[in-house]
Amino acid sequence: MNTQSLILASAITAVLALAAQPTLAADASKEKCFGISKIAGNDCAANGHSCAGMAKTANDGKEWKLVAKGTCLDLKGSLTAR
Repeated sequence: MNTQSLILASAITAVLALAAQPTLAADASKEKCFGISKIAGNDCAANGHSCAGMAKTANDGKEWKLVAKGTCLDLKGSLTAR
């Protein structure tokens, strides 16, 4: 395989890998609520890790969960990371 073919194959592989990634659709009825997740109960990457369910402490202000819009403050959470 020559260099040009290798570059082309690498580029195609990269495009296909990106296209296969799941995306989170924005849900207007939900909002991120920081500081309310339990241990291993966060919804997505934050705080130095790359996956949901990896929160090491409960109620960490940098971890978040999706909640119904307008309920975060009632849950004693914050709309921004603390």
